[in-house]
Amino acid sequence: MEKEPKYKLIGHSAVLVTTLFSSINVPVSKFLTSSGVVSGEAVTLWRASVACACFWLISMFVPKSRSEKVLPKDKLVLLGGAAFGMSFNLLAFLVGFKEVSTIDASIIGSMIPLFTMILAAVFLSEPISLKKVLGVAFGLAGGMLIIFSGVSGQLGGSSLWGIALHTFAAFSYGTYLIVNRSIASRYHPLTISRWMFLFATLLLLPFVGKDLFCSPLLTGDYAEGTDTLNIWLGMLYVALGNSVVGYMLVPVSLRYIRPTTASMYNYLQPLIASLIAILWGQDVLTIHKPISGVLIFIGVYLVTTSKKKLN
Repeated sequence: MEKEPKYKLIGHSAVLVTTLFSSINVPVSKFLTSSGVVSGEAVTLWRASVACACFWLISMFVPKSRSEKVLPKDKLVLLGGAAFGMSFNLLAFLVGFKEVSTIDASIIGSMIPLFTMILAAVFLSEPISLKKVLGVAFGLAGGMLIIFSGVSGQLGGSSLWGIALHTFAAFSYGTYLIVNRSIASRYHPLTISRWMFLFATLLLLPFVGKDLFCSPLLTGDYAEGTDTLNIWLGMLYVALGNSVVGYMLVPVSLRYIRPTTASMYNYLQPLIASLIAILWGQDVLTIHKPISGVLIFIGVYLVTTSKKKLN
């Protein structure tokens, strides 16, 4: 059944806010993993565990979520979503930052809509129409333009391993959107988020628990003069802002719009990051940025209005 325009607006608004938080998360994560006092593995477990605690605490004050029971078969779906959307995705993304530049990470992140479109066609029987392909192409062109119009000479410095990890992270997130779509309409967003982050924490703990609990940030074994205040602010942001707010809004968006449409907003990340840099005095407005914005929004429009079997 076709969703009413007001419900579609909710879906688009939710994914837009998520994209904003994700865009800010890229430079923040790069700052954290380059600090020398906390590793990508440690940040991954921190994000999952703190978000898990927050979701379970918040759900206690939301009657619908608190009393909602999840069927055993759906817990398996949530486990799969946790593995792909949080454990695999976050770990590969943050660990990969050791050997990939921020710009290269943005380029690779632009592949998420492509992965999502292919996966949606295979598992959700969504048709790959010419209009949808053109939309992905426009979005990709806009994302590439905003990236390549940046400071020249910054595209190097990434290893094959780092690129591979970020590519896997993009594929994992696309898979997460598909998995989440299958249950997004059946449960409260808080219910989905609390179970997914619980599973993600349990999956990560045996492998990266030592990285977090023995990290210099927690043990205090760091050099004098280390900017611990900003590091802790960054840690709070990736856990509360990007994980709690961002991931809770994903199930909301997938109630009303398709995974392929939701994934198209990843093309906005380079544009938003560039605008943030301008506001912070780290970049200047050039003709490339508005052109990129137009291309990106054309792409989102084409994918959003493409024909489909179900919405």
